[in-house]
This record gives sequence, structure tokens and C-alpha cells, in this order.
Amino acid sequence: MDSLITAAGLALAAGDPLGALDRVALREDAPALALRGIAMAQLGDFDRAKALLRRAARGFGPKEAVARARCVVAEAEIALVSRALGWPTKALDAARAALEKHGDRLNAAHAGHLKVRRLLLLGRLDEAEHGLAGLDPALLPPASRAAHELAIAGIAMRRLRTKAARAALERARQAARLAGIAGLLAEVDSAFLALEAPAARLIAQGETRPLLLEEVESLQASPSLVVDAFRHGVRAGETTVSLATRPVLFALARSLAEAWPGDVSREELVARAFGGKHADESHRARLRVEIGRLRGELRALAEISATKRGFMLSPHQGRATVVLARPIEERHAAVLALLADGEAWSSSALALALDSSQRSVQRALEPLAESGKVQSFGHGRARRWMTPPVAGFTTTLLLPAPLPNG
Repeated sequence: MDSLITAAGLALAAGDPLGALDRVALREDAPALALRGIAMAQLGDFDRAKALLRRAARGFGPKEAVARARCVVAEAEIALVSRALGWPTKALDAARAALEKHGDRLNAAHAGHLKVRRLLLLGRLDEAEHGLAGLDPALLPPASRAAHELAIAGIAMRRLRTKAARAALERARQAARLAGIAGLLAEVDSAFLALEAPAARLIAQGETRPLLLEEVESLQASPSLVVDAFRHGVRAGETTVSLATRPVLFALARSLAEAWPGDVSREELVARAFGGKHADESHRARLRVEIGRLRGELRALAEISATKRGFMLSPHQGRATVVLARPIEERHAAVLALLADGEAWSSSALALALDSSQRSVQRALEPLAESGKVQSFGHGRARRWMTPPVAGFTTTLLLPAPLPNG
């Protein structure tokens, strides 16, 4: 490489895209096109960046496999940042293999981190952990170590391992400071904020208060009877009853838990479970049937007894009863959680991340847009959706695969 290419590469590594463009902006050779593409990506012009990188890849000769592989990795990073999650990952795997074969371990590790970050966005935590296990951070430069630790922290937060997450973020902060890249430091600071912001709400004895991730983790290990509005289940100790496919039963369980240690009137239970405004005889008959079913589901955890005005919940062993509720009671909270990262998402990427159909996502976006909670730009396949972060809340628990099993 000539001196200008080397200087531009160093500028990009230091997070200075304008400095890189000063050196190669007027050049049309393949190495310069690649560097210009990366610089444009850092400046946020992703379409121009992809076009430049593809021109660069075509410009490299048949013996320049490493250079072509680096272009593929750079394009994969653009796809990740622009939330094009359907980008072909086989191309990234092939590029990573080529880089490893030719001894470019740094860029091969970067490709591995990109794959892990994509898996994390999709909620595939086991695969993300497996991918990280094959990467040795000790051999990486500071910027790559920071990215590695951020991935570890992201997985730990999603698994409610807050101590491990905090330790990983401290290591990420140290590495980011050594790298001296302002954007990387800002990303670490943003991750720290998620640990310090409310992630859920606790409803107990008629009162509601916000919970941090650390407090949610503690609640998971407590002996209390917890009605979990994230996974739609009820648990106490090692026993868990899933009501994810029984929405009426879960609505009844939540109503009874919110009123504990008191009872709930039949009229209120009918309204919460069936949406009925008045409890007529048919509603009362249906309520008796559903309460009987709920008794059967929860017999290992609690008793449900009739009172003069309704029903009440009595946990076994005198356990306290609480409701773990979402920080935002919104029908389309998972969509908002993904959009709250501040990036622009396509409806196809949202569908992929939520493991849902694109049409279902579009139906969710329509009322959110009408209420001003999200906004779109572009048309057709280029249409993207975004929203500012929800002030004061972390949406970690609203993302795909929000809580550990068990």
C-alpha cells in the first residue's frame, strides 16, 4: 500500500472518516474505493458506502482474496447497522474463513463479532454465546476488545446476569478508552445506562414501583409467588406454570395477584378477563368455569377461594405475591423495544427479529404511526421505521427472548 492508503486506514481505525476522505476522496483504485466506502459508512451514508464497497470488491484482482473478504465484512457491518438482518450470512462466513486462512485474525475476529451482534438482535442467545466462545479477546486490539465485551454484556443482560454484565461493561470501558474512539465510548455509556434505568414494574399490595435489571434478577431468585407478565406465567421457587397459551387464565391470575392479600369482585374479573362491561349470569357462569381451570393450573402454588364479592388468591407456605409487569403496557411493546435503539428498521428486519410475519409487523406499525409513537421515511422496499428511545426506561426485557427459562 502507498502512504496515503496507509494514512487513510489509520484515520478510519481512529474513528476519523473525514481525515480518511481527505486522503483518498478523489482516487478510484480499489483500495481507495474500499476506504471511501468505510468512511461513508461511518458518516451514515450507507447506500453510498455499499456501492463503493461493491465497486472495490470487483476491482480487486483474483489474487487479492483478503481485500475482497474485508469488503464483504465491511458490507456486513453496514447491513447490521442499517438493520438489514436478512443480509446473506453465508457470505460473511466465507469471508471470515478466507481471512483466517490468510492469517488476518483481526478482521476475522471482527467478522465473528458482527455475526454475534446479529444473533443477539434476533434473540438467539445460545448461538451468540457459542460464537463468542471461539474468540479470544486477549489477542485483539482495544477497539475489538471493547466490541467483544459489549457482546458479552448484551448476552448477560438478556439472561439477567447483572454482575457479569457490569463487569463486562467495565472491561469494555477500559478498552474503549485505550482505543480513544468517542463513538465506542458513547456506546459503552449507553449500555451502562440500561443497567441503571428501570426495566420492569413491580405491582404488590396495590402499589407499583419501577425495578432495575438487578432487582428483577433478585426477584427471580426470591421465594415470592410471581405472576410474570413478560412470559405470561406464574412461578414460585423452582415451580413454574406457563399460561402463555391461556390468556383468559393469565388475566385472572394477574388480577388476583394485584389485589393480594385482598379479593377481587366478580364484576372486575369479568371486565379484565372477558372485556364485559356488566357481569350478567352468562358471564358469571363462564367466570366460575375459568376460575376452576385456573385452580387446577395453580394447585401446586396457591389456592383460589370464593369470597362474598368475588375470589382471592392464597399462596402456599404464606408466600408474598407480586406481579412483574412490563415497563410499558403497550400491545406492540416488542416492536417499540426494537425501534428504541435509535436505528432505522425495515418491516422485514423487524419481522425477522420478532420471529413474526412481515404483515403482522406492518399491522402493528400502522397504529403506532397513527399515535405518533413511530415514524417512517422512504417508500416501498426503502421504507424504514424508527423512534426515539423511551425516556427513563430500558427496553432490554421487551426484546426477543427477554427472560431466562426456569
